[in-house]
Parts: sequence; C-alpha cells; structure tokens
Amino acid sequence: MKIWYNNIIDTDRHVVEVQGDRIRIGRGPANEIVLDSPYVAEEAAVLYRRNAGWELVALGINGVTLGDKQLFGGERCEIRGSQTISLFPYSLTIDLPKAEETTREHQRLLLDDRMSSLIREVHVELLRRMDLTGDGAAAMASDDEYLLRLERTLDNIVRGRDDLANGNTPLVAHIAGYGLRDRLLASLTSEPATRRDRGLFTDRHWSRLVTAVPERENEVDATAQYIEKIILPGTDCNLSERVDAVERKFWPAWESIGDRTHEGFKSYLALRHLKKELKDIVFGYGPLEDLLRLPNVSEIMVVDKQHIYIERSGVLQNSGRRFISDAVIESIIQRIVANFGRRIDRSQPLVDARLTDGSRVNAVIAPLAVSGPTLTIRKFPERKLIVDDLIAKGALTRTVAEFLRAIVLSRKNILISGGTGTGKTTLLNCLSDFIPDKERIVTVEDTAELQLAKEHVVRLETKAANVEGAGEYTIRDLVKNALRMRPDRIVVGECRGPEALDMLQAMNTGHDGSLTTIHANNSKDVALRLEVLVQMAADLPVDSIRHQIASAVDVIVQLKRMRDGRRCLSQITEVAGINPSTGQLEMRDLFLLDDPESTTAQLQPTGRLPTFIDELISTGTLNLKTFYADQPSAI
Repeated sequence: MKIWYNNIIDTDRHVVEVQGDRIRIGRGPANEIVLDSPYVAEEAAVLYRRNAGWELVALGINGVTLGDKQLFGGERCEIRGSQTISLFPYSLTIDLPKAEETTREHQRLLLDDRMSSLIREVHVELLRRMDLTGDGAAAMASDDEYLLRLERTLDNIVRGRDDLANGNTPLVAHIAGYGLRDRLLASLTSEPATRRDRGLFTDRHWSRLVTAVPERENEVDATAQYIEKIILPGTDCNLSERVDAVERKFWPAWESIGDRTHEGFKSYLALRHLKKELKDIVFGYGPLEDLLRLPNVSEIMVVDKQHIYIERSGVLQNSGRRFISDAVIESIIQRIVANFGRRIDRSQPLVDARLTDGSRVNAVIAPLAVSGPTLTIRKFPERKLIVDDLIAKGALTRTVAEFLRAIVLSRKNILISGGTGTGKTTLLNCLSDFIPDKERIVTVEDTAELQLAKEHVVRLETKAANVEGAGEYTIRDLVKNALRMRPDRIVVGECRGPEALDMLQAMNTGHDGSLTTIHANNSKDVALRLEVLVQMAADLPVDSIRHQIASAVDVIVQLKRMRDGRRCLSQITEVAGINPSTGQLEMRDLFLLDDPESTTAQLQPTGRLPTFIDELISTGTLNLKTFYADQPSAI
C-alpha cells in the first residue's frame, strides 16, 4: 500500500510503500510514516487492517481529520476509498489496494496464521518423537545420517495430517509458494558478494535437503527461473533492488501460475519448506535465518512472537514472519549468546552479544520483557563500507571527506555524535581507514563490532560478571588498561558512562588522534552530555570538566537520519576552547547542512576556518580551496 504525503508549505510530495497490518504515523523515528514537525505528536495516528478494510485511530491531542471528519485521541473511523488524512501541517493520501487485492492479502494473512499453527504442531510432534534438546542435537547438525532421520520423521508426521494430504488445498499451495519464494531468494543471496562469504552461513550444513528428489529439484529450479523472468528488473539492477522486487511481486506471480502446477509438485514444495523451517528452528535462528541473508535488511527487531519488524533502506516495516512460540525465541537467544561466553536467564535477563559476522545483538527476556522475549539485531553490511561508499549514498560530499581525512592524519581527537541508528559506528570504521598503517591502535568496545582494516590493531571487549558476581571488566577498566599498551591511538566504540573521564584524560596525555562515539542530538548537546558522564566518574567542578573537554576534543562530527531514511553528516564543529568572558565552551561550526528540512540536503562549508588550519596547510594534508569548493554560504 502506498501513502503520499506533503507539508502544506512544501510543493514536493513524498511517497512511502508500507507493509503489514499496523502503520504508525507521527514525529518519532520509530513510525512507519515519519512527519518531521513539532506540531505532530510523537505517535499521532495508527492505521489498522480490519479484515478486508482499514481503520484510522487518532492518538495525538491535536486530533486527525479524515476527509471532513475530525477525530480526537482514541477515536477511530473506517477508511473508504482514497480519502485524505489531514495532520497539520501535513496532508496524506492513502492509495488503498483494490477490493480484490485487499481480499487476497487478507486471505494470505489467514493462511499465514494457519501455517504458523501447523509448524508449531509439527514441531511439538517432532520433539515427542526425537530428542532435539541440549547440545547433542546441535552437534549433529553436520551429520547426514541424523539429518536424514530427522527429515524422514518429518515425512511421517506430515503424511499423517489430513490438512496436508491434498496438494490442491489453499494451505498447501500457500506453503508451496513460500518454498518457491525461499528458493528464489536463496539463489539471489548465494552470490559471492553476499554475507555467505563472511562466515555467518558457511557452517550451515543442515540447511541442505538430504531427502531431495533430483527430478523435483529440477522442476523447482525451472519454476523459480520462470518467475524470476516475470518479476525481476533488468540485470543492471543491484542485489538489493532484485531482492526488493521478489518481496513485492512474488505472490501475484505465484498465484497466476499456482493453479497450473500439479498436485505432486505443490506437495513436494510444501514439504520442502516445512523441513527447512523446522531445521532452522532446531539448528539455526528460526524465521530470522532468511532475514539475516537479505542484503537490503539492516536491522531485525523481534517485538514478540507474532511481530518481527525489519529496517529496509532506512524504513521500518513488518516482515510478515513470526515465531511459533516464546520458548523458541528464548532458545534461539540462548544459542546466540552461548557462542560468545555470555549468559541470559531470569537473574540476568538482558544481554549484548554478536553473531559470527559481527552483527550486534541485544536480547531481553522475562521479567524485564513483559510481552515475551525481545531481540534486536543490527546487521553488518555485506562488506566494509569506505568513505567513497558514503559519498555515493549522499551521506557527505567529497569536500567533507577530504577535510575528515586531513584531521585524522593530523591526529585531531574526534567525537562522532548522533542518535541511535544514524551510522556512528559505520563512520568510525571509515575514518579509521585514514590512520597510517604504521600506527598502533587499541580498540575498546562493549561488544566487538568495529571493522578496522589495519594490521596493527589490538581489540578489547568488556566481560560481564560470572555467576558469583566476580570477573567483570567494564569499558572504564579497559580504557585504563589500554593506556599501558603503548597505543598510538585509542578507539572507543561508545562513551556512555564514567569511561568518558578516562577517555578525555587519554586524549590529554599524548594519545592524540583518538576517536569515539557518543549519543547526542547536536554538537552543543555533546558538551553537555560529556559533562554529565564525567560527573558520573568523579565529583569535579563543571569549570574543570569544560577545560578538560576543551583541551581534549578537537572536532565533533554530528550525524542525522533524514525523513526518507537516509543517513548523513549534519554538522562538523570545532571545539575552539573556553570563552574567557562566559566560561562556556566555544564551538565553531565548520560545516552545516544547507537545508536541514530537505531530504536532499548536503553538508556545506560555513566559511569559518578551524583554528588549526595553519597546521593542516603546512603539512600538506588539506588544500585551503577545499573549504570553498561546494558553494559555501558564510554564516
């Protein structure tokens, strides 16, 4: 479904294609439709799918207008046709699917529910017939004999179910469709450029079908290739665009040929898919397996067993996938954290971990998670991004890249600031490429995820306390230890606690050129946040802390997520010292967005020169013309 929207003072209209049965509208970045205005509530309205139609529910105190009807907080109204929603200062038009399309989509959702129930029932029966618990089953994932016995057991279970006996029923055809779609996606994501070569799926021996029938597999491949020709764009499109096309266009294409396929083929495909799903649950990450393979998915968020959201191209959407039970979610969380010596249980119900490819994982279970286990996975990109990639994506200009390169080479201390998911770690990785190879780097992280493409890098990672409460090593402990390791530069993944004081002292004691990230909305907030963090470590006067910051930090690089999901640099600020008359930190903006409200905004030089410009010019790391290359607008 497409939703068009525009600000009443802006002639440009934006369109967002949304999926799922709940579409949130509001100012907050977690909404599916983000309306960037202080007049719009954090969550102003929600669109709910109701059977074959849609319903609008007003949430904000200012209300919402649907057509000529005013709705206030808590009121709801059915949407008929292409009605306009007015949410000052925005106007939204919903392009509702045609009635028959809505009915088909509703039927798919009902079949999804039936398929989920079926997988749960088959899983329960499989557990009754085979011992699949504990480390023993996981150790057998590479044993063909064991996999053959498991698949034969599944054959017997499915053969005894009446709802799967007839290959022409809507349920079997629906499951078969999932099997064919998975086959099509697997063929795309098995290309060398994908994460398969990064180590995440190299040990997935159990993912292959031991009971495959060659004749049927040939038929599956031929059908997948036929649908690929129908729905995929030209060969000049990148992998993400091809995966997007499969996600959007597969079901209409399958429904158009499904009736022409014979019963035996659909039954084989359905059984093939059920085996894959059950083996993913037993040995892998369940419904997350496919999402981890998709290159256009950057984040996976398990809200509860019924809702798995993803971030695709900077936009949040419901993936349509689901877990069969809370117990399965928790077992997969245990499987992830156990690989890295972490633990999670009722006494320690929150954990940070990572996957084998470095993707960041956060998990919360009861009693902290009220609605069931929740899991968030921040995926690493298919390959390490470099500055040229950020320029191509519009995150910064070549001029800004040259300036960042110059200050890294000149060993300026840099703080990278921004909100959650703005790309702080990605930019930190890119800036590390400018560090000369001869220098020794020590990295300190809560969960090791930095990808520094350097040879002389020592990586340190925090350690949680053991069952007895001993053996904990915090970021602060590691920063202190890093000072004894003769580093040329210290890189801290994120400063969010008392370690800020140790980081500032390290920057002030000969470890120039150090880098770290911090959560803040703008450069001025960075200074305020640092003051608070330092006071968590020691009861120091504010004036003393400000002098520490002024002496330690040279440049603050601010990141921002735009309304369309694009991430970009929004501000580069020099910390120029202490203002003698006010006692405040003196901040000098070197680069700013030319139009902060525009989705096409670019970072432009302000015309102000940094106080260390002479050093950059004398060492040959920067050409003065760089500051005026992109049509500067002096401020």
